[in-house]
Amino acid sequence: MKKALLAVSFGTSFPDTRRETIESIEKDLQKAFPGRDFAHAWSSGFLRRKVKEREGIAIDSPAEALQHLAEEGYEDVLVANMHLMNGEENDVLRKALLQEKDRFSRMTLARPLLAEDRDIEALAQVLAEAFSFAAEEELVALMGHGSEFPMENPYRKLQAALEQIVPGRFCVGTVEFEPGFEPVLQAAKAKRPSKIWLAPLMVVAGDHAVNDMAGEAEDSWNSRLKAEGFCTECLLQGLGQIAGVRKLYCEHAQEAKVL
Repeated sequence: MKKALLAVSFGTSFPDTRRETIESIEKDLQKAFPGRDFAHAWSSGFLRRKVKEREGIAIDSPAEALQHLAEEGYEDVLVANMHLMNGEENDVLRKALLQEKDRFSRMTLARPLLAEDRDIEALAQVLAEAFSFAAEEELVALMGHGSEFPMENPYRKLQAALEQIVPGRFCVGTVEFEPGFEPVLQAAKAKRPSKIWLAPLMVVAGDHAVNDMAGEAEDSWNSRLKAEGFCTECLLQGLGQIAGVRKLYCEHAQEAKVL
């Protein structure tokens, strides 16, 4: 039986962070599943079109990748899910897979990074270690994307989990929706840290990290915190650059469930 590993990410139009994050996770997944042939896809149609126009690189959608695998005679497909949480993109992915699954004898799907409470606790441990360089009097502000998709808010849960491990050292906010920027500003004003480290709580350090977090515009997190008198330093490092995060994605793939 021909077996395939299909790694699905949201995608990014930033080549440098793509190599350091998405492609780094894909390499670790390939090492974790040497008995499967590798394929990849992006769930974002907008980013697929943008990269095609800018770089001439054609990247499959999940449905297209599955169609190609079926045509090539693969019967068993493990879908490694590189999304962050059970939001809208993950829902779209699941529906696309269900439409194609009858082409195969077996299809399994890994859960996203923050699907369950145990995942949130595991990521909190990884982040606490990854940012252990920050001094006790400093603060690490993590920028998530945010979602209006109906689900329990993983950002607030991650904040609570981090608070249990390293009290007063992290604050979690989002570009859009809940909890927004307000928790970051509140945490900064309460602690008055000597420095605030800004980092994306996203797989890649793409447009939101470059512009909404670290940008020069007055409404970026960096500008707003500086306007309040805080010393800041921006880390344009996606979660995919953290070895512990890549390991979590591999573990989720190993626990994939049959669709």
